Amino acid sequence: MDEHEPYCETTEIQAAGQEAQTPAEGPFAECVLCRAPTEYPETVKGAPLCPVCEWREAERTACSG
Repeated sequence: MDEHEPYCETTEIQAAGQEAQTPAEGPFAECVLCRAPTEYPETVKGAPLCPVCEWREAERTACSG
């Protein structure tokens, strides 16, 4: 590879990255705090949080110390 030539990913790597970024289809789980829809499917285990509650939880735990 020429040092002046820009790096290009292969199509396989690009396709794998696009597959990982596609949103889940079907019914979404409700946030356990505010009951808003989350980014996770209903089949996810644990206590799913919506993006807003995830952000607030991260702020709260980052500042406690």
